[in-house]
Amino acid sequence: MTDWLDADQQRDWRAFIEGSIRLIDLMDRTLRERHGLTLAEFEILVRLSEAENQSMRMADLAERAYYSRSRLSHRIRTMEARDLVTRTQTPEDKRGVIARLTETGAATLHQAAPTNLHTVRTHFIDLLDPADLQAVGRAMRAVTANLD
Repeated sequence: MTDWLDADQQRDWRAFIEGSIRLIDLMDRTLRERHGLTLAEFEILVRLSEAENQSMRMADLAERAYYSRSRLSHRIRTMEARDLVTRTQTPEDKRGVIARLTETGAATLHQAAPTNLHTVRTHFIDLLDPADLQAVGRAMRAVTANLD
């Protein structure tokens, strides 16, 4: 027997799906139009900017940026061609690869970050009551922990 969602659960689930997709689409479209970056590329630049020495092993970056290793490798290759990142072998084992944020990548992130922040604030943060925002954060951390 299938345990169907009740009407309220269905309404809230669909609102979550629609809102998430539309917000992510808006963030991606805005970054592309204004800065020539996809949201995925922006997230990679953010992760690298926050890492020690603005660099990270590709395997760790894939995990933190929610990519398969092969998909991340392709994305990094295109970003490397635009001088946003560089790749080098790890000095310890010569098998691993390190992605590093370049000066161009850091400058691009510095220019794009206010645009992304404005989109997030205008279309998400500022719309929610602080208690609702905290509830969304708790809910999504629970979902993430379960999926990990």
